Amino acid sequence: MATKANPTESSAGVRMPRVPPDLAKLGESQAEAMMDMQKELLATYEQISRAWLERVKAEADLWSELAGKISGARSVPDAVGAYQESVAHRMQMAAEDGRRLFDDMQKMMTTITHAVSKGVPTGHGKA
Repeated sequence: MATKANPTESSAGVRMPRVPPDLAKLGESQAEAMMDMQKELLATYEQISRAWLERVKAEADLWSELAGKISGARSVPDAVGAYQESVAHRMQMAAEDGRRLFDDMQKMMTTITHAVSKGVPTGHGKA
């Protein structure tokens, strides 16, 4: 006579604990929250990456422009002036880089905080 398998027993006959339905739902909601957070983070990373890529292009353009100015300079003072102008612009870009880096880190932390706060289950009054 065939016996019906007990869902709480493994094939070795070891009794397995039943997972309460509320606990299973909690696991599902946490997994969904993690997926949402990863999606938000990826979107933020992409946005930041595009901005930094534009920044790298601007730097390449700056130095390319300097090379053109120096090669077209008719005197040493003209070449030095072009170089000084480019260095001053590069210093300004470095200051902007610092601000951008700070803003990007703030965006990341905001994204993480927002995503985590949406996915964290609230306590049920237990301390």
